[in-house]
Amino acid sequence: MPNETMSAPADLHCDLLVLGSGAGGMSAAVTAAHLGLQVILAEKDPQVGGTTAWSGGWMWVPRNPLARAAGIDEPMEEPLKYLRHELGPRFDEARVTTYLQNAPRMVSFFQKHTRLQFIDGNQIPDFHGLSPSASTGGRSVCAAPFDGRELGADISLLKPPLWENTFMGLGIAAGAELRHYLNATRQLSSFKYVAHRIGAYVLDLLRHGRSMRLVNGHALAGALLVSARQAGVDLMVQSPALELLREQGRVTGAVLDTAQGRRVVRTRCGVVLATGGFPHDAARKQRMLSHVQDGLDHCSAASWGNTGDGLRLGEAVGAQVSQDLVQAAALAPVSVLTRANGQRVHFPHLIERAKPGLIAVTGEGRRFCNEADSYHDFMQALLKATPDGLPATAWLLADHDFVRRYGLGAVKPAPMPLGAHVRSGYLKRADTLQALAQSCGLNPEVLSQTVARYNAMAVSGTDHDFAKGATPYNCIQGDGTRGLSNPCMAPMQQGPYYAVQVVQGSLGTFAGLKVSPQGQVLDAQSQPIVGLYASGNDMSSMMGGNYPSGGITLGPAMTFGFVLAQHAAGKTIPLESLQTKENPCTTTSAF
Repeated sequence: MPNETMSAPADLHCDLLVLGSGAGGMSAAVTAAHLGLQVILAEKDPQVGGTTAWSGGWMWVPRNPLARAAGIDEPMEEPLKYLRHELGPRFDEARVTTYLQNAPRMVSFFQKHTRLQFIDGNQIPDFHGLSPSASTGGRSVCAAPFDGRELGADISLLKPPLWENTFMGLGIAAGAELRHYLNATRQLSSFKYVAHRIGAYVLDLLRHGRSMRLVNGHALAGALLVSARQAGVDLMVQSPALELLREQGRVTGAVLDTAQGRRVVRTRCGVVLATGGFPHDAARKQRMLSHVQDGLDHCSAASWGNTGDGLRLGEAVGAQVSQDLVQAAALAPVSVLTRANGQRVHFPHLIERAKPGLIAVTGEGRRFCNEADSYHDFMQALLKATPDGLPATAWLLADHDFVRRYGLGAVKPAPMPLGAHVRSGYLKRADTLQALAQSCGLNPEVLSQTVARYNAMAVSGTDHDFAKGATPYNCIQGDGTRGLSNPCMAPMQQGPYYAVQVVQGSLGTFAGLKVSPQGQVLDAQSQPIVGLYASGNDMSSMMGGNYPSGGITLGPAMTFGFVLAQHAAGKTIPLESLQTKENPCTTTSAF
């Protein structure tokens, strides 16, 4: 019998190849397809959505159409002033101006031409309320809840939300909905609301095997996936890129590792790198993060598939990774737990730290920061308080009433049980502060003094040490429903007492490829590499490693995906096509 040889799969051809299916990649793919380009979206993982699907779904978009419809119509100079102050020497006028001009247009485009709709953040303040031109609201939008049934069979391709961020698999929208869940055992209206949601969830489980009401970043990823399909984007999963193709100084495609073997994809307009940065790239973390250089761990809450692929691909054709950012990562306190199946989870602490009755202490048992400040600022303070060479770890402490009311990390509030977390060691519990200190390796005397001082300040409502509750962002993250003089402070009064350890982690990385204001990747001479673009966390953060407000990752990811797609297509979406009808999906909810 004659020998038979397998022929190599034929080359694929498209106008634009997008590598990565988070917000930055899907924004670029949907926009480019709308402009008439043939687009292939290649994803490394078996499911699409990346870290976006695990996120809160918020985007920082000053002067957005939802804010303007509500009468919040500030001049562009106001967010410009805020960013000039916040970014300091890393303020890039061209990139910032491009962003502020195009971010509202991005919202209008998706709102009018795709299945992605938005809810407003008109009561959400910027992080640093004492800075010049900081806003008390109107600069944020979030993906509106989305009906997963619109995905059809593609629902299996959508990455589910992080289980620990859900109620037994049921996603909870930030803001008013979250408050209903926290108050379900205390207010009849909240109990009815939660009971209705759980009832609908049970029906979804019976009919579909999962929740069909998508919220937060899961809604953003789901709506973008439907929009990509409707726009004619070709989707390839489990297809990581191995190398970029380059001819006569121009990037002309890539080689993908697919289930059918290596496939060459040749492009007419270019390749977009949107693979999620390097939060799980051990070698680059060693080079870019000082605490990792000291032999300490970095526990990112980003998607596990984000291993620096896009940065390596770019560098191989002459791209440059930014080395001079204030921080190379979007820092956040993270607790580490292990599921019953042995899988390790990095849980980001974003919500409970501002609630009244919690403090954070160092290994000595001393407070070190305003716990209600942003996650990035919390970690900056912890790094400053940690001696060189020691791990930047802290303990979040609260009493029984706090944990049952708000939860603590992955521990859910009442009526959900917490015994499993105590038995696993994730949640420390003791009847007295002295016993809790011993369990956590803290100095019992120092911890007792710390709590006594905090309790006295909580009664007065003034944090003389760290000004907790002094900014609008602090207050909206707290709890204004309890009649406290400071919505972020209440005494720790009655045991048992609880603690969860947090370590240095991140929500993703900031240091990415240097780009032009249009998203073109730059070489060592700061010249565009023709045919190569970057978006999301593969693009170096326009904030220069600073974190001035919530949504400064997804906002630029969505916006520069929208911008670079127009550049690649050689077309600009006309202003008249962005005029939108009134959007019914609005709310005044907060984080």
